[in-house]
Amino acid sequence: MTWVDRYLQERRIKAALPWIPPQSHVLDVGCYDGALFRRGASRISSGVGIDVLESPTWDFVHYEFRNGRFPDSLQPDEKFDAVVMLAVVEHVTDDELARWFAAIPERLTDNGRVIITVPSPLVDRILKIGIRLRLLEGMEVHQHHGFDPNSMQAFYAPHFRVERRRRFELGLNHLFVLTPR
Repeated sequence: MTWVDRYLQERRIKAALPWIPPQSHVLDVGCYDGALFRRGASRISSGVGIDVLESPTWDFVHYEFRNGRFPDSLQPDEKFDAVVMLAVVEHVTDDELARWFAAIPERLTDNGRVIITVPSPLVDRILKIGIRLRLLEGMEVHQHHGFDPNSMQAFYAPHFRVERRRRFELGLNHLFVLTPR
């Protein structure tokens, strides 16, 4: 990851952390290297990180890494205080996203939350330029498929209500905090 990648990752984590209850057991879908756990260690007492990519480094004691897909990589009875997806939902198909939202409620404890960040469609164009200039790497721009944050409602509405929605990073990113209906 470049310094720009790290900066953007840090901004997403900073937006999400206040919504994670203290001493939580957290599921981080798309965790990659565990940056959320590293940065949020004072709030996150334990957790599981899932990613389709093998983590380059995972040196945590209280956080477990699982190489695989959500929700297939979870045990049937596992529950979490928060399910976090930072810059992830724009990389999956609509069918997979619908399956994720249907599976999440059974994974949450009472008063559990889902915390999501998703970029604006304009970010796709910015990513292409950033990659050409070698300011960004590791981005799968073709997977974004022009994902519109406003389309999220179709996926979460049957299962969740919006506790908070706001834009950040000059409006280029969207934060969704969802609670079960």
